[in-house]
Amino acid sequence: MNFQQLRSVREAARCGFNLTEVANVLFTSQPGVSRQIRELEDELGAEIFERNGKRLTGLTQPGKDILRIIERLLLEAENLQRAGKEYAGINSGTLTVATTHTQARYVLPAVVQNFRSAFPDVRIALQQSSPEHIAEWVLSGKADIGIATEGISQFDGLVSFPCYEWSHLVVVPDGHPLLGCERLTLEDLSTWPLITYDVGFTGRGHIDEAFHKAGLETDIVLTAMDSDVIQQYVAMGMGVGIIASMAINDGRHGGLHAIEAGHLFARNVTRLAVRRGTYLRSYALEFILRFAPSLDRAQIQEAVSVRADSGGVRAA
Repeated sequence: MNFQQLRSVREAARCGFNLTEVANVLFTSQPGVSRQIRELEDELGAEIFERNGKRLTGLTQPGKDILRIIERLLLEAENLQRAGKEYAGINSGTLTVATTHTQARYVLPAVVQNFRSAFPDVRIALQQSSPEHIAEWVLSGKADIGIATEGISQFDGLVSFPCYEWSHLVVVPDGHPLLGCERLTLEDLSTWPLITYDVGFTGRGHIDEAFHKAGLETDIVLTAMDSDVIQQYVAMGMGVGIIASMAINDGRHGGLHAIEAGHLFARNVTRLAVRRGTYLRSYALEFILRFAPSLDRAQIQEAVSVRADSGGVRAA
């Protein structure tokens, strides 16, 4: 058995059993992938994949158990490489951080700048997407760290840590009637067209929940992933915006006013996640601690060392 065989099996499961896609990922040929999988099955004496002719259609029950072992073996191989570089004193590499637009645009710049001053030989790759994709990238090893507010704590293969709390603000243009409200209510907001985040982004769940509990219908006329986009359309007079509190500090959209809305919607917790069982290079730990100074180095290392299949729990 060899690592190419193990990778072929892992990628076949990740790529929906499409061997052409697996071949592209592994920079090899489709017949080569098929051969690697079949040789491993022959060596183990068990069918890993269900088949319809030559086409893979799913995992057999033994295949599901074998895949879990393969994932552990490949993770430990990656950990071994990271540990070797760490103990060899090589303080360089690439740190891939997957996050949402709001975190990348408004929260991470100061953290990245501080980190780069301390680790000038480490390249940072920022990947931006939805919380679901962020989690998938971290689980697959395509990203070292994931940062998001929604959904990222729901994956058993990840350990996540609470980093900071934040609330929503309402934004309106100059002269808007809501500026005259002594204390803004959900009823006040529900009478206006609203512009806010896409479902699953930046605390949107708490916004919907608040209106639902109050029994109020809303007219959400536009949604976006990007806080800047939301503010732009508010400035154009298309509606009232509901955005993350950290996004209003940018000052790019003149003529907008922020109204406190922390009493209307539940507070949000941004979390940072890494793959369970992974070996964190010292510079990855330092990045985490710069992003969330309230965390403890020993706490992080202990939580990450608990494997997904060992019954461990997420960090509080």
